[in-house]
Amino acid sequence: AEVVEGCRLPVLRKNQDNEVEWPLAEILSVKDLSAKKLFYVHYIDFNKRLDEWVTYDRLDLKKIQFPKKEAKTPTKNGLSGSRPSSPEREVKRKVEIVSPATPVPPVVENTQASVFPQNGAARRPSAPAVPPGRKRKSNCLSADEDSQDSSDGIPSAPRMTGSLVSDRSHDDIITRMKNIECIELGRHRLKPWYFSPYPQELTVLPVLYLCEFCLKYVKSLKCLQRHLTKCNLRHPPGNEIYRKGTISFFEIDGRKNKSYSQNLCLLAKCFLDHKTLYYDTDPFLFYIMTEYDSKGFHIVGYFSKEKESTEDYNVACILTLPPYQRRGYGKLLIEFSYELSKVEGKTGTPEKPLSDLGLLSYRSYWSQTILEILMELKTETGERPQITINEISEITSIKKEDVISTLQYLNLINYYKGQYILTLSEDIVEGHERAMLKRVLRIDSKCLHFTPKDWSKRGKW
Repeated sequence: AEVVEGCRLPVLRKNQDNEVEWPLAEILSVKDLSAKKLFYVHYIDFNKRLDEWVTYDRLDLKKIQFPKKEAKTPTKNGLSGSRPSSPEREVKRKVEIVSPATPVPPVVENTQASVFPQNGAARRPSAPAVPPGRKRKSNCLSADEDSQDSSDGIPSAPRMTGSLVSDRSHDDIITRMKNIECIELGRHRLKPWYFSPYPQELTVLPVLYLCEFCLKYVKSLKCLQRHLTKCNLRHPPGNEIYRKGTISFFEIDGRKNKSYSQNLCLLAKCFLDHKTLYYDTDPFLFYIMTEYDSKGFHIVGYFSKEKESTEDYNVACILTLPPYQRRGYGKLLIEFSYELSKVEGKTGTPEKPLSDLGLLSYRSYWSQTILEILMELKTETGERPQITINEISEITSIKKEDVISTLQYLNLINYYKGQYILTLSEDIVEGHERAMLKRVLRIDSKCLHFTPKDWSKRGKW
């Protein structure tokens, strides 16, 4: 039988340990080359960045599942048509999608909690139960693979509207497939993970060349060399607001530097799956992290934020470029975003939903930051130190909901003799100390030169 688009079957692939496995995959596209056929496959329940073109010999045709034909029902005029969905079913489906996760107990927010080493008398609350018949949804921007934490979803309701959140219902087969083979950016060659809407004529090229300072894209190495003779930039086109050692941060206004901002979004979309690219960058600020050497300031990663956010979002998109991942830069970006929130006198939270890697980095950052506060608490009288959720939030600029969900994730909150108690076990303390020894890169607030602007008074940005 002919393998067509929509078929599902096991496909041979090698995992991280170089072991052979046969996960179920869906055929998204088929193309004929001169001598052989190639099949673009998406591995079911795997991240889309693992999608790839495979040859015929990697398909297990014995277990092929052909796509089911949609049931047709006669319409009033006697012609066949697709079955109409009932309004009740549509409402039910929508409710299931947008209903928030189980809220955390509000009583914790303003309750003073004692902090003391774990002892047997305090009871640990059991993990919140998942309602029957409802699957646990993991939150799906990427920061960095700094952390090896579990990737269970932090309780939060995915935002269905707003700056850069995509509507998955409008996905089509084109945007589900990687369209760029390779990107050359300075001394690095990057293999994109996802689709990005670069001009179609450039997607057929084996390599797309980018100027690493202005991010302009060109079709050949010769064009890039010619561009570099005219490009005077050696750093992102904005104000440098932080420098320590070789690390610098530049603030870019999406309205003043529209071309750069759009090129940055195109590059970022190659590594961010669930964000929709808008060409209107006016409502956003972009903070570019760079590493300096004799040739200039090389982009490492960035995050963007809305100039005015009604929901206290201090990050819209966040990305560490693949060559710099697993080196602590993701947490540095996150820490910098909270330093800006401290200067602004606000608490902040990243725009939801987070990517899998973004969630790992944020959870790891929140855990380390909160544990740092708790372990520094001391009292002169020898009594147990006390602190409220609000105080932790004010000190760190982390939103209360994120503080509570992190304490629950770490299983630190206990209810004992009528009050909430935060118990720090030896394992938690030792694990935190080991993690902090590895965390060499930190933001020095003394090196930050940033004056927040009141965008509400500026009318149109």
